[in-house]
Amino acid sequence: MAYSSSSNNLLFFFLAFLLLFLFSTNLVAGESDKVKLNLYYESLCPYSQKFITDGLVKLFESDLHRITYLKLVPFGNAKVSDNLTVTCQHGEEECKLNAIEACAIRTWPNPKMHFWFIRCVEKNTKNWESSCFKTYGGEKAIRDCYSGDLSKKLILGYAKQTLNLKPKKKYVPWVTVNGTPLYDNYDDFVARVCKAYKGKAPLPKLCNSSASAKKKALKLQVSYATEAFHF
Repeated sequence: MAYSSSSNNLLFFFLAFLLLFLFSTNLVAGESDKVKLNLYYESLCPYSQKFITDGLVKLFESDLHRITYLKLVPFGNAKVSDNLTVTCQHGEEECKLNAIEACAIRTWPNPKMHFWFIRCVEKNTKNWESSCFKTYGGEKAIRDCYSGDLSKKLILGYAKQTLNLKPKKKYVPWVTVNGTPLYDNYDDFVARVCKAYKGKAPLPKLCNSSASAKKKALKLQVSYATEAFHF
C-alpha cells in the first residue's frame, strides 16, 4: 500500500514537472525562433547614445526581450589601416569606450546583462567609471580585457562584421532586424521585431500595445561615415 502511494506521488510530481516545462517553453521563444536585432554603433555618436539610452532600453523594460536576440557591435564609422590601427570618428576617447564596451560584452555574454552596463556608460561617458563599475561590477575583468591584447582582437572582429555588412552600413546607428536594415526609421524597431517574429510563444504585451503597433515611424538623425573625423 505504501509502495503504491509512493508511486502515485512520483507520477504526480513527474506530470506536474512535465506540464510546467511545456508551459514555460511555450511562453519563452527558443533561441532559433528569436528575432535577431543588431545595432552597429559607436560610443560617442550622440544619436547612437540616444537610441541606446532612450530607445533600445524598451527591449528590457518590457517583455520584448523574450522573442529577441540583441547583438551590439561597437565599431561604427571607425577605420582600420593596413597595419591594423583603428581610428575612430570621435577620437581616441571613442576608441577607448568602444573597446570597453566590447570587453563588457565579452565579460557578460548575456545581452540582458551587458546592455545595462553599456547603457550606463552611454548615459555618462565622462564619469562612467565612478558609477557603472559600482552599480554593475565587472571592473577587473573589463580592465584586464581592455589593457591586454584581447580588446583589440574584439574590436577588429567587430570591424570585420561591420565592414562586411550587406547592404553596406551608411551611417550610425545602423539597426538590422534579421539582417534587414531599418535605415533611418530605426526607432520603429519594436513594430519590426513584432512583425518578424514567427515563433510559437505568444507575442509580448508591447507588441499588442497601440503605442507600438500604430506609432508613426519618424526619420531620425544619424552620423555618416563621410563626416569629419576628430583626432
